[in-house]
Amino acid sequence: MNAGKTALRIAAGLSVLSGLGFGLPAVYGAVHLARTGEVWQFVGFPTYGHGPFEKVGVPTTVPLLAGFAAVCGAEVIAGGLLWRRRRAGTKLSLALLPFEVAYWLGFALPAGPVLGVGRTLAVLAALKSSRGE
Repeated sequence: MNAGKTALRIAAGLSVLSGLGFGLPAVYGAVHLARTGEVWQFVGFPTYGHGPFEKVGVPTTVPLLAGFAAVCGAEVIAGGLLWRRRRAGTKLSLALLPFEVAYWLGFALPAGPVLGVGRTLAVLAALKSSRGE
């Protein structure tokens, strides 16, 4: 397997991991918030609430969580495209990054930037490799 293909597979895996890992809880959190009016607690910690968004006056709302879930869904789609080595996957992956960063920082999700940086570096490595071929 060449370096570009390996880099795309790594990017795809990180994309799907991040998309599902944050997206599924965001969907559950939105449903929980809609039903109870409270931010979902997991192991005693608020999920998607009481972070920097709230500190600057942006309360956790169902539309905010739904927006994050949609971005995460798009990230899973990008992962599938990256796995199949589609150029649209690299474009979507890079286009989603600013939106993801806003949510990761706003909800104080420390794993998000780590996964995002890893995915972006892998995508850029694949692009560099494809130019060299």
